[in-house]
This record gives sequence, structure tokens and C-alpha cells, in this order.
Amino acid sequence: MLAQEQDRIFYERELASFIPDRVFDAHTHLWINKFVPFNIPGYSADDVGYEQYMALMEDLHPGRRVAALFIPMAEAENPDSIAPGNEWVSRQIADAPDCRASFFITPRDDPEWVRQEVRRLGLHGLKCYHTFADVSPTWDAQIPDFLPESLVKVADEEGWFITLHMVRARAVADPENIHWIQHYCRSYPNMNLILAHSARGFQPAHNLEGLPKLIGFDNLYFDTSANCEPIAHQAIIRIIGHDKLLYGSDLPVCHERGRHLSAADSFLWLYHDTPVWGEKQGKIDPVLIGLEHLRSIKWACWSEQLSDSQVEDIFWNNAARMLGVT
Repeated sequence: MLAQEQDRIFYERELASFIPDRVFDAHTHLWINKFVPFNIPGYSADDVGYEQYMALMEDLHPGRRVAALFIPMAEAENPDSIAPGNEWVSRQIADAPDCRASFFITPRDDPEWVRQEVRRLGLHGLKCYHTFADVSPTWDAQIPDFLPESLVKVADEEGWFITLHMVRARAVADPENIHWIQHYCRSYPNMNLILAHSARGFQPAHNLEGLPKLIGFDNLYFDTSANCEPIAHQAIIRIIGHDKLLYGSDLPVCHERGRHLSAADSFLWLYHDTPVWGEKQGKIDPVLIGLEHLRSIKWACWSEQLSDSQVEDIFWNNAARMLGVT
């Protein structure tokens, strides 16, 4: 556990009475350090698998029953990281029947090979990422540049989910992103599309603008992962419905310290070493991003006057229903 005194105080004050007894984490990562050298500050373990994940979650929601949808990590600069990452998450869920895992794809993958590999590894869906797109800069990539329609078609035929971290400056308010989300959800109704980071609404104004154009798709979901803006989640609850919102911690991001803030028509990230924590009112000790994120969900649920059972839906029932977890 990496929680410090300020984290424990924050948790008891803000979250202890809010987080339900069961937590399904619909967006979290596992990795092998040899291939993806991601180091959590203050954490000494080389590889992060199921056992390490469960221990780290005690920092965010101690004492709860926790299950997860594990996402492999891969680096575009190191294509050899992809296969070991997929094998790694497969091994981690072998003895965890209430957990699920996704298969990391690239836009160059053969659809039939992907079908065979997902079946072979006992995985449940796909994860794509913009850094594998053959465009520059990849932050401007169109969705098909890193999630080709041929792979969406396989997901539809197999009944898989796809976790999508869209890019482009205005996220879900971008007309091209809206077009492709509509097209994929309408054309492939047996595929469940999960828009990560509450539709990447780090600037929640984008959610308020774009989400009304995505109403009515039964196969469209959103995970909250690492989004610290309450209105990003609130917009999904109010415009789309609370039953389409899934909690996600986004390990390892959740164990960094700080948070992001919306600004102008974009957003910025403040980390523990960003020189802002000693401004004017005295020194601030930043808490884990995962705790700031959980508080943002609490505020969104309070603002939308959700019942306890609806909060339980966000933290367990919605993901469990979509993923077939009992």
C-alpha cells in the first residue's frame, strides 16, 4: 500500500461512507516491467499482476470486494511488448472468475488472427490506442486510424467489448469522433463500445456539447477512469443514463499524485512535482489521483441525486451485467 497520511484522512472524510461494498474496476492496467517500464512512485515491485493490483486497490477502496477488467499495456516504440502483455493478462484472470481482460490490438492486425488469439487466451474484448496509428501527430488520429472497422466487425461477431480512448483536441465534441462512434455503434450492435475516461471529458464542456448526439445506443458505455471532473460524469448520467457509466481506477495513473483541471477549451495535468502546491494559502499535500477521481464521482452522483442502488450500479452492476459477471 502506498497511501500516506493525507490520503487516509481524505479517504475517511470524503469516501469511506460513499464507496459501495462491491467495486468492479472496468478500466485498469497490468504490465510486465521488462516490456513496459512504468514505475509507480514509491512502489518497488517489478511486474504488476492480479496480486499486486489487489494490494494497491486497498489504497483506494479498502475492505471492498474488488473485481476488474484488466487491460494490457504496450508501447508503440516496442512492438515486442504487445504479445507478452496479452499473455500476462490472460494468466492473471485464469484463477479469477469474476475478472475479465482485453486483448491489445494494432490497426495492422489481421482480424482472423485477432479472433483466434482472443479465443486462445480466453479474453473478452479489445483495447486499441492512438500511438499505434500511422499518422502524425497521433493525437489528431481519426478513430479508424487505430480502430479499423474490420476489427470492430469481428468484435460484433464475437460479442466482445472495445475500450476506446479517443483523441483529437475536442474529444467527444469533435464531429469526426461523433461520426465514427455513431457508425460503429449503429452498424455493429452486438459489439459494446466503452468510451474511456468518461468520453475523455477531461474538459467537460466537450461532453455537454457532444453527448446529446450519442443518445439512444444500447451498446455504448463509458468508464470513468482517472477523470477528476464531476461534470464529465454528471453529463453522462444526465444525458445518456447512469446505467451506462462504469467505474474505472486506471492503475497506474490512479497512484500518481495530483489531478487534472479543465481550462479554456482544453485541460492540464498537475502532478506532485508540478510547482503549484505551495501557492498563496500555504502548502498543499496532493493526494492520489485515484482518490480525487473517486470524489469527482461522488459529487456527480450527489448532483444527480442518485439513489444508493444507482451508485451500486456504477460501481458494480453495470459492468457486471455487460461482462457477464455474477
